[in-house]
Amino acid sequence: MKQKHTLLLLCSFLITSFLMAQSGKISGVITTSDGKPAPYITVAIRGTQQTSLSNEEGYYEIKNIKPGNWTLSVSAAEAAPQERAIVIAKGAMLTEHFVIKETARELDAVFVNARKSTEHASVSLRLKTSLLETPQNIQVVDQAALAQQQVISMSDGLVRNVSGATRVEHWGDLYANITARGSQIQAFRNGFNVVASYWGPLTEDMSFVDRVEFVKGPAGFMLANGDPSGLYNIVTKKPTGITKGEVNLTLGSFDLYRAGLDLDGSLSKDKKLLYRLNIAAQNRGSHRNFEYNNRYIIAPVISYQLDEKTKVTLEYNGQFAKMTEVGSYYIFSRSGYGTYPRNLTFTNPGLPPTRINDQSGYLTFEHAFNPNWKLTAQGSYFRYNQAGMSSWPSLMDSVTGHLIRNIGLWDAKSNMALGQVFLNGEFRTGTVRHRILAGVDAADKKYYADWGQSHDLDTLGALFDPENPGYGVPDNGYPVFDRSKPLEERAIAAGGIQTQRYSSIYVQDELAFFRERLRLTLAGRYTDVSQIYGTGTDFSKARHFTPRAGLSYSIDQTLSVYGLYDQAFIPQTGVLTNGGKLKPVTGNNMELGIKKNWFHNRWMTTLSVYRILKQNELTADPQSDPGAPTSIVLGEKVARGVELDIRGTILPGFTAMANYAFTEGLITKVAPGAAGLYTVGQIVPGYARHTSNAWFSYELQTGALQGLGLSGGVTSLIGRYTGWSIEGQQLPDYLKLDGGLFYTRDRYRFTLNVFNILDSYLYTGSYYEMPSIYGDWSQASLKPAYYYQTEPPRNIRFSVSYRF
Repeated sequence: MKQKHTLLLLCSFLITSFLMAQSGKISGVITTSDGKPAPYITVAIRGTQQTSLSNEEGYYEIKNIKPGNWTLSVSAAEAAPQERAIVIAKGAMLTEHFVIKETARELDAVFVNARKSTEHASVSLRLKTSLLETPQNIQVVDQAALAQQQVISMSDGLVRNVSGATRVEHWGDLYANITARGSQIQAFRNGFNVVASYWGPLTEDMSFVDRVEFVKGPAGFMLANGDPSGLYNIVTKKPTGITKGEVNLTLGSFDLYRAGLDLDGSLSKDKKLLYRLNIAAQNRGSHRNFEYNNRYIIAPVISYQLDEKTKVTLEYNGQFAKMTEVGSYYIFSRSGYGTYPRNLTFTNPGLPPTRINDQSGYLTFEHAFNPNWKLTAQGSYFRYNQAGMSSWPSLMDSVTGHLIRNIGLWDAKSNMALGQVFLNGEFRTGTVRHRILAGVDAADKKYYADWGQSHDLDTLGALFDPENPGYGVPDNGYPVFDRSKPLEERAIAAGGIQTQRYSSIYVQDELAFFRERLRLTLAGRYTDVSQIYGTGTDFSKARHFTPRAGLSYSIDQTLSVYGLYDQAFIPQTGVLTNGGKLKPVTGNNMELGIKKNWFHNRWMTTLSVYRILKQNELTADPQSDPGAPTSIVLGEKVARGVELDIRGTILPGFTAMANYAFTEGLITKVAPGAAGLYTVGQIVPGYARHTSNAWFSYELQTGALQGLGLSGGVTSLIGRYTGWSIEGQQLPDYLKLDGGLFYTRDRYRFTLNVFNILDSYLYTGSYYEMPSIYGDWSQASLKPAYYYQTEPPRNIRFSVSYRF
């Protein structure tokens, strides 16, 4: 028996030796253009699963290659790929060296860019601690997700990538209005709070966006004053130091035509002067008749490396839009939600377009004193101009649902000057590591709007019939508005002034103990803010200190648990019915979570539970004089929930994103002045109790169809409450299914997606008491009106991109 085993082993050895003698081997060294070893470069035999990764010395080796003609491929993240034809003879040992065009410094930047979405926040979030060790739920949507899902603006389904994030009311593609944890979250761009009014800013076009960071809950390290539910931070594209470019074309349903160009490179031989230029243009129609949204975008960036420690970056973002009037997306019904065809519109051809110019400029100075200390100073100026109109019915027949369409003037402008200086540092006291963040923020924001003029398109004798709409010349003609006076003067008369000035100082220390496994964050921000609202007579001022304390513990290098207490506050304007001093809204956030990176950081998971308590919020006093309205203190609200985020690579070529959120918003205390109007336990509208999303993608790694992929996703909203009112019907559950194909070959990528595959009638909306009649105007009274916005039926989008 023993002899048989020995004989079998000998035969196996001889057969294996014979097969290995018939196969070949290839090896070599990969270097950068400046002669340095190039580590972590992928070398593959195309059409097979045989790959190798170069080591720290740039050496690679692939064994057991079948004899024949093959193509050897060399690639790394964003680095330019190379291919070379090779011939493997029986038993051959081939040597092939490669020189990539990137320098060692540029290659390092490539790997930093490739890792930053999963490991670190952007510079504009100010944090030096990795996302795994940061005691807060922070989610990042990167370029790969944006391209695969064909997201072209902030309102284009991007929120599916983040647990609990929804758009309660879409506002078309004008404003993002994203909600999470029970309230609308703040909009940031490159670390600046760009909220000048409730309605802004204009949705960012993805042509100049590198990534979007969602920070859940209060964020004292960024937020001076704002809603404690959180923020999203748009990080714009910057020069990488790698000479490359990309052009892309997109076609889609409802007359979508779009083109974009992304150029990245150096303007000097020493590569100290770098540039990035993104331009895009689109014509975009809608599933609703006569609705359109046309834009062009230009976003140049220049950076200059003064020396190894100092860099200056100058950036401009310009978005120029021409679209139908604000509110053209809404449908109004006396019977309920979703009662009319999806393509119905209440706008009218012949109305002039609304034009919006959204421009911003940034100047950033970065100086590293040494590897442990860095100073960042940046200033920004935002200028927003809107010349247009808004639409909203002025009267509805309570029996037939026929109505008078009203067009209101909406000219607006916003000027914002913002500045930040912050210092990141690290030092030790004994065995304790300190990571310091200290800085000052300041802003001066002015928003002026004239919505004081309006015009009815229809008359009592010729109401608009949604069931048999007519779109000829309106019975009452087209509006002619008076714009002879300066906008600032008109805004005073219309009550359309919103200004805010604030300054704040912030200090944070992250203390790390026990070989940095336990991290204690202690921080505080002091903010001084004043604002004017309405006609310019409503003035408020507040000074407030907001503390922050966080604890994070690394169970191992891939698993951490954390706890957080943080505060935020929102200044308020108005007049109290019973007099007295206004207090700011305060928000207290308590959060617990666990973060885990799996399989060498290929999977990332975050599970968090939170409770946000908001106090002192004002609400309108319904018993006050309509000519001089006053406010009362509501009491106390709570938002609480659970959030789970999962994303990463399951298998080679198979990536997945999935998230779930349970959200609940309730009134927990009612102030004496609000008794009878509100009750404890009453729902705070504007969220879905259960929000679920998923997106999966698989790309074939070998064979004749290598590069072909399949992707798809689903969004589910269960237990939806209306946007603003707790009255009326609760919205039905929401289910949307999307999917498509893509193909990557050499420098080309083709993407085809079908959205709303099930062709479901999807919408969001709320309840409104509209002036209504039955017979004549003297019978007018407030009656229920349901308003909603429909989403497109089944539609397709095709994109082709070429990288060079």
